[in-house]
Order: sequence, then structure tokens, then C-alpha cells
Amino acid sequence: MKTVYEIQQFLKQFGTIIYIGNRVADLELMEAELKELYHSQLIETRDYQTAILILRQEIQIQKEKTNNK
Repeated sequence: MKTVYEIQQFLKQFGTIIYIGNRVADLELMEAELKELYHSQLIETRDYQTAILILRQEIQIQKEKTNNK
């Protein structure tokens, strides 16, 4: 996984589609869903770590964009 889109496609494999309309809220919900999948031992540690890192970076980028407006 290298992009948020790939994380969305990964979550779809588990029947999870997240779209609220607020980019940061969407990313945070994806993070929560990944945590749940990881704690349920449905995804590998490497996939979890990679996805969480990507999401947190994107959340930071989106928050910086919002603060700069």
C-alpha cells in the first residue's frame, strides 16, 4: 500500500466503505477501522503499520491545508 486509495481498496475487501464527505473524518474513520481489523487479527502487522503511517501523514497534510486557509 502506498496511497489512501489503496487503503480504501484494501478496506473494501472486508466490506468497509467509508465516505462522510469530510476528508479528515474519513481518514480518521479508516484508521479506526484498521485498528479494529488488526486487533481482531484479520490483517497482518506490516499492512496495519503501513496503512496507519499513510493515513496519519495524510491527516497531517489535510490539517495543515485547513490551517493555512
